[in-house]
Amino acid sequence: MRLADHQPSTIARERAAYRKRQTVRSVLIAATSTGVLGTLLVVSVTGAPGWERVQQSFLDPRIARDALPDVLTGLWLNVQLLVFCALGALALGLLLAVLRTLRGPVFFPVRALATGYTYTFRGLPVIIVLYVLTLGVPGLRLEGMPSVLVLGGIALVLTFGAYLAEVFRAGIESVHASQLAAARSLGLTYPQTMRYVVLPQAVRRVAPPLLNDIVALQKDVGLVSLAGPIDAVRAAQIATAESFNYTPYIVAGVLFVLLAIPLIAVTDWVTLRAARRQAAR
Repeated sequence: MRLADHQPSTIARERAAYRKRQTVRSVLIAATSTGVLGTLLVVSVTGAPGWERVQQSFLDPRIARDALPDVLTGLWLNVQLLVFCALGALALGLLLAVLRTLRGPVFFPVRALATGYTYTFRGLPVIIVLYVLTLGVPGLRLEGMPSVLVLGGIALVLTFGAYLAEVFRAGIESVHASQLAAARSLGLTYPQTMRYVVLPQAVRRVAPPLLNDIVALQKDVGLVSLAGPIDAVRAAQIATAESFNYTPYIVAGVLFVLLAIPLIAVTDWVTLRAARRQAAR
């Protein structure tokens, strides 16, 4: 009998039909429960005594339309800063992780410096680092001092580089020591072993937490507005001061969410893919 002529059995067809009914039932229940919950939330919020005042102060369509161009212009600055800070933090974090995993007593000072760095900047609030670099460093009046925007980006790189360093280090140390020994027995040097054997596996294993930290960085780039650059948050603040209405902040928040959605979707996809790969082993 040819394979094309094969027909599923009665039991197989019944199972497929049952799974299909269960899927439809689950979707209907989820849609119904979501609709009920959404309706309750809308009714409870719009039925509150102060809803009209809140709507005027935070959800004014006219003010949102007027503030949108300036907030969008500021958001482009946030996007540029995000790319710079993400690349810098990834490079710094990888360097620190490699330094912390160096073996041998001769590398103890390097490991100690890298460890002290990660401990310090993981404990410092981002806003304090931003204030020190954007307000304190320019006070030195050194020649060739970069702009406040660049100093703010450096502050974010220094802070998030410490977080990413621990993620990279966890990935490096998750690679079994036997693989390092096997690579060295084949004649690879330590740098070659790290480049061709350890780091590819480490980066693949820690991709989901790395992307999660990048999502957190995407939000924190808005803190540079505290130092003066006109990004989306600062543009919203200026518009709020002009109109005495907080709707521009809502506009900026919605734009940040829309900016984060693609990155969050990629993070979820990578996490799901890693989980499936791990379950298949």
